[in-house]
Amino acid sequence: MLELYQFELSHYCEKIRLILDYKGLPYRKVEVTPGVGQLDLFRMSGQRQVPVLKDGSTVIADSTEIAEYLEKTYPDRPIIPTDPKQRGLCLLMEQWADESIGLNARKCMIGALGKDQSFRQSFLPNTIPDFLKTVVSSMPNELFSVLELGVGLTPDAIKAAEASMKRDLAALCFILLDQPYLITDHPTLADFAVAGLTMYVKFPDGDYLDIPQPLKGKGVPGIADVGTFAPFFEWRDRLYADFRKTGTPSASSSANRPTSIQID
Repeated sequence: MLELYQFELSHYCEKIRLILDYKGLPYRKVEVTPGVGQLDLFRMSGQRQVPVLKDGSTVIADSTEIAEYLEKTYPDRPIIPTDPKQRGLCLLMEQWADESIGLNARKCMIGALGKDQSFRQSFLPNTIPDFLKTVVSSMPNELFSVLELGVGLTPDAIKAAEASMKRDLAALCFILLDQPYLITDHPTLADFAVAGLTMYVKFPDGDYLDIPQPLKGKGVPGIADVGTFAPFFEWRDRLYADFRKTGTPSASSSANRPTSIQID
């Protein structure tokens, strides 16, 4: 069985999970946790980022490389068009999603954590005592602003990311105005990249991800709750309902599996 070395909250991993589900490929999620196990993943794949796919003795890192490997090795239900123009558009849009939506979505989420207490509290697991949830949610926003600066995110950088994300979502709404998918009459790599990488802007509702219940369907205030972008998120909801499976089993970490990762 295919093994996906992943982080459940990684939007680049979600891109691959969408593709695996669409192609109907059984796979096992191997959750990678912070710690010295990062060295194991490095020894296996030559790098420390997720996602990493293991297919027998073959190990593939990077979400784009994994997608192309799956298309070549498991060609049923193709995700990359054969028509030259459509193929070019698909690959170009996937790269744009990786480099624009993927990076800016993370900045938008971090910015929202610093500004919105309810969004911040939604990330806390249900197992955390209520008094600790209250402590986290009541922490001053200024403290999170300091943490944002600590990872190199200035207020101007977050503002620019939010503006870029709004432009991207508006463009996607226009593209999807009179067609079912971004490139062809069936989903392609472009669709799954865009759908997966917008996860941080608004988490999908339903039992697709093993995340705290309050986080499902919740997103970045000022983007996820704006009516202008509702057509896009409605389209994404349909994509999930049609192709994304629920409750994909995970494999617990063991001595011969990596136990640490840096999010891709």
